[in-house]
Amino acid sequence: MLIWGYKTVAMFDLWSIEHFINGIYMAGVANFLIKQASKKIEIDPKSHKILNFILVLTAALFWECVEHYIEAGVIPGAIGARVTHWFQGVEHWSNRLIGDNLTVLLGWYVYTKNEKLAIPARIFTAIWMIVHVFAFPDSMYLHRLLFP
Repeated sequence: MLIWGYKTVAMFDLWSIEHFINGIYMAGVANFLIKQASKKIEIDPKSHKILNFILVLTAALFWECVEHYIEAGVIPGAIGARVTHWFQGVEHWSNRLIGDNLTVLLGWYVYTKNEKLAIPARIFTAIWMIVHVFAFPDSMYLHRLLFP
């Protein structure tokens, strides 16, 4: 296992940057949801931070679970084959279980220090996804381009 490199052999890859930024964005979404829920049910303001943490971690773990099955090719047919090809292999266990979640939680931590970063994080994530999904041929294209 490598610390940095291609996602199938390393704990961190170029997508770790997006996971970090997405952690900031998800913390902002979780904060919004908690505030909306607080209007309807009584939630102790002291528990907002831990609820935010739990929501962000749950979302990150849920995505990693879904992503694993997509990478493994459970979507049938031609669309499934294209999606599986786009993902470019199954992530190393350390990337999926440690690296991705650690960077999301680091993003969550940064959000707790500066909530105003949620809007730039949303813009960055949207641009990152549009470029990687619609412009690049697969998820690891930029990584191969920058780190041949």
